Amino acid sequence: MTTVFQLTQNFLFHNSSLLAQIDYSYSSQGNPPSPLSVVVGLLIALLLIVAMWKVFTKAGQPGWASIIPIYNLYIWCKIVGRPGWWILLMLIPFVNIIVGIILCIDMARSFGKGAGFGIGLALLGIIFWPILGFGSAQYQGPTASAEVAVVPPPQPA
Repeated sequence: MTTVFQLTQNFLFHNSSLLAQIDYSYSSQGNPPSPLSVVVGLLIALLLIVAMWKVFTKAGQPGWASIIPIYNLYIWCKIVGRPGWWILLMLIPFVNIIVGIILCIDMARSFGKGAGFGIGLALLGIIFWPILGFGSAQYQGPTASAEVAVVPPPQPA
């Protein structure tokens, strides 16, 4: 009988102790990040902002549009020739990864680069966005045209 009582007691009280809050500050010692890491992070962010500003300007769009969170996706879709509703796809988890890679490949092709450069934009943006922004690549127009050309059927003679 005591075994059933002990099992019940362990089941009820042990699981309720799992709901207690745990202080994790001992594992991280509660230290903030060092000032050097903050400065390096801000410099990297500034470099990427300026690089995307240059890319948007090269494409004939306002540079300030690159720093507005959702609007920059709309302009990005406009630059590469994708429809504007693709920004809704960027809000869906896991789908946004694929759509982001497609948009990066389209961006690279819009500037005369290959698909490999587009993969570089997606995976190593800290290197490839400044190359695209500060390099000699020129905007060649949208490559993923939203309109599909319809050829009329031939007329009978």
